Amino acid sequence: MMNIMPTTAPWNPTVLWSKPEPEREGTPLLVLFHGYLANEEDLMGLADYLPSEFTIASVRAPHAQGPGYTWFPLMNEPDFSVQRVADAVSDVSDWLDSIKGPHSSVSLLGFSMGMAVASTLLRHRPADFAAVVGLSGFVVPAEGNPFFKDDELAGGKVPFFWGRDQADPVIDAPRIEFTHAWLNEHTALTKILYSNMGHGINMQELGHVKEFLTHTVLKA
Repeated sequence: MMNIMPTTAPWNPTVLWSKPEPEREGTPLLVLFHGYLANEEDLMGLADYLPSEFTIASVRAPHAQGPGYTWFPLMNEPDFSVQRVADAVSDVSDWLDSIKGPHSSVSLLGFSMGMAVASTLLRHRPADFAAVVGLSGFVVPAEGNPFFKDDELAGGKVPFFWGRDQADPVIDAPRIEFTHAWLNEHTALTKILYSNMGHGINMQELGHVKEFLTHTVLKA
């Protein structure tokens, strides 16, 4: 069982950047959130396949776990709660406020558990993000927690790309069903299924993500 202790100090995450600081001014920002037991290096390899106009920031989750890190406990663990998700994402939100100033817009990309982080950020701050990409991931139920401002989000319909394999062995059917229903109701959803990808990312999907970000952010 994971024991995550609350902290009060401002979160100062480990971040990998695609551009040096002097080159970030005026660029759109794309923030990457990795999955369970991974780290900030896991998704940084995607940068070569995404639009070069973006500054990409890949963020390490706050809690060490096994060989990597996690954003919050898994949903089937006894110490999981929606409030744990809200607490983690609140720290991410505060950090984003500290670094987003030079950028023309902010978009989010999350893989697996990282999609839950990205979608929760969108739900907490419905007007702040140009687009969101979720890869082989899920959305968490709000369970009435006021951190989630879903009613505000439904009126805005932010562009959301959701890619997955129909036979993903990691994300179970109830979470997929909830995620699909939630995204249809609250976002301008682009959903694409990929065969033989498993719980991963393939080149075809990366091509679609590049097209999506180009259309929804760079040409908006």
